[in-house]
Amino acid sequence: MAAQARIYKPARSAMQSGKGKTKDWILEFEPSGAKRPDPLMGWSGSSDTGAQVQLAFATREEAEAYASRMGLEYTIGTAQQSSLKLRAYADNFSYVRVR
Repeated sequence: MAAQARIYKPARSAMQSGKGKTKDWILEFEPSGAKRPDPLMGWSGSSDTGAQVQLAFATREEAEAYASRMGLEYTIGTAQQSSLKLRAYADNFSYVRVR
């Protein structure tokens, strides 16, 4: 059974207005098994080291080529497009509020 991977372009963080870390395409490995609780501490964990790997590529084609070259089965996520609502600063003080 070939390893499963997911290729996607991350969306902008809701916590900040910048677009950092949204230009690259990311290849992540899907978890191979369920996590299980540690008997002593109760923390969840697994022996799957692929979950810790995250590869970045400049284009979607590069990520697909890498996955094909390594024999990975992959799915492509759609790129999130942000819509800008351009408004003037004076609109914050207008009598007619437009939202």
